Amino acid sequence: MRVLLVKDDLQCGQHLFRELRNAGYNVDWVRDARAGSLAIGAAYYAVVLLDLSLMCGGALELLRRSRESGNKVPVLTFITSGDPQARVHSLDIGADDCMPKPFDVREVLARIRAVLRRQAGSATSRIGSEQVGLDLDHRTLRCNGVSSSLSAREFALMHALLERPEAILSRAQLEERIYGWGREIESNALDVLIHSMRKRFGRNLIENVRGIGWTARRAVGGSAQAHCAPIPSKMRSYSSLEAGLVH
Repeated sequence: MRVLLVKDDLQCGQHLFRELRNAGYNVDWVRDARAGSLAIGAAYYAVVLLDLSLMCGGALELLRRSRESGNKVPVLTFITSGDPQARVHSLDIGADDCMPKPFDVREVLARIRAVLRRQAGSATSRIGSEQVGLDLDHRTLRCNGVSSSLSAREFALMHALLERPEAILSRAQLEERIYGWGREIESNALDVLIHSMRKRFGRNLIENVRGIGWTARRAVGGSAQAHCAPIPSKMRSYSSLEAGLVH
């Protein structure tokens, strides 16, 4: 899952960047409002972390312009403690949440999860359906009563598909949600990932719409119910050649 961090404080930014990566997020880090505006306009992000105390200013303007352009990406802002007016102002112009500095990274991660739940229209940490549900807090996929842990990329893939199960996402859209800047992506990396999930949970978990992309419609709609169950790990081995053959 891809996160944009807009923060100019080097030491604090490095710490937050590390902790977000350790929590399984792909993080793009920029250090001024202009770069943040360009990033938001050019890529998909699950959430944006925006420091309102940027030395060069422009953070509130970045937030305002993003909302005026119709961009609905969730934004969590950081504000200097003791400045309630700035906190209220950021919420009024479009921030989804606001945290005073200094902050505990564990709370930042918890607030990210809460923002993602609201974005998915869920009051709980689970999105999806009775048959197939993704737990945002524990990063597990539940299929017909059986829960299995997911890697960071598996989680990002299923979050993208289950967030809007009726949508068909192209290769470019899925790659944008799973991988961050500066990472070389092998041409069949997404195919390998989808193949792995189908091996674990059944082919109907992810449906290919030829020439367009992939969707979770059948899984969420219920037709995958009889086939959605984790396959024992000893049965999951497959060659890279097989993994590339995703249809």
